[in-house]
Amino acid sequence: MNVPRSVLVSVLLPLSSLPAAGPITSLTAPYPVFGEIERLDPALDALLAPDATMVKLAEGFNWSEGPVWMKQEQQLVFSDVPENIAYRWREGHGVDVFLNPSGFTGDAYDGRERGSNGLATDREGRLLLSQHGNRQIARLNPDGKTFTTVADRFEGKRFNSPNDLVLDRQGNLFFTDPPYGLGPGSPVEIDFHGVYRVTPAGVVTLVSKELERPNGVALSPDEQTLYVANSHGPRPIIMAFDLAPDGTAGPGRVFFDGTELRKTRRGAFDGMRVDAQGNLWATGPGGVLIINAQGKHLGTLLTGQNTGNCTFGEDGSVLYVMADMYLVRIATKTRGQGF
Repeated sequence: MNVPRSVLVSVLLPLSSLPAAGPITSLTAPYPVFGEIERLDPALDALLAPDATMVKLAEGFNWSEGPVWMKQEQQLVFSDVPENIAYRWREGHGVDVFLNPSGFTGDAYDGRERGSNGLATDREGRLLLSQHGNRQIARLNPDGKTFTTVADRFEGKRFNSPNDLVLDRQGNLFFTDPPYGLGPGSPVEIDFHGVYRVTPAGVVTLVSKELERPNGVALSPDEQTLYVANSHGPRPIIMAFDLAPDGTAGPGRVFFDGTELRKTRRGAFDGMRVDAQGNLWATGPGGVLIINAQGKHLGTLLTGQNTGNCTFGEDGSVLYVMADMYLVRIATKTRGQGF
């Protein structure tokens, strides 16, 4: 379902309208070209070569999300949220199941998005998961099957459904908590949708509760700015919060407003990554928006799909993109933060 650029629509499809997953298909090199690149500013040439193209690596997922590149294993791990599965992709091997279940380990769940969403690795290379169904941030144990809770409550109340996360160099973890993983029968204990910080000692503090649907989260290279995407349809924005040395945040400011884009393009602001130069690669209306540190929109990786997240991998110069049922990638001329 690759929507041509000329007919990109304004509606954001709810996950309940997505088709069922599968069959999962791993493609082989040479990989087919996917989507197109919109160039809005000459500065994009320093980030993407003139002949750069996206290519499709695999397809058949229900709603692909939360990718992380695991450097030691040289593999991409990502979530299929409704299916409660985390997959891995390796060059020459394709896709296989990495973790099942990934986000809900209980007996009864009446919602749609029970699996893991955003993923990250800590300083020891261990996998961290935003678990919708279990309503927590968790760390995968060495057995590769069970989890240790990192954070599941704020002031004694259970989170709604942690969605995305990012770690700073000191080991502080920032994450968002929208309601997407709650089912009709899920008890709501926190009546706002917050952005939180967890210290290495496990202390949870509230960063902000001013966004309707806080979603993707990222840090600037100097870790003085926290970016948070708002996936709320009426207010499609990316917020920026100035961070003090102790990790506390000042009031948020609008870094990028996607209201006009969303009138003609499919998708909402979701996951994002920052490159070493401070550019934001943000999934949103149309695909992946490339926005410089001053908030200028340089161009877009047009996927024609609701696009959930992206991450840099390999040597840091390759961007992997989760575009609804597809896994795609593109070579860049920059490197992701941390490589």
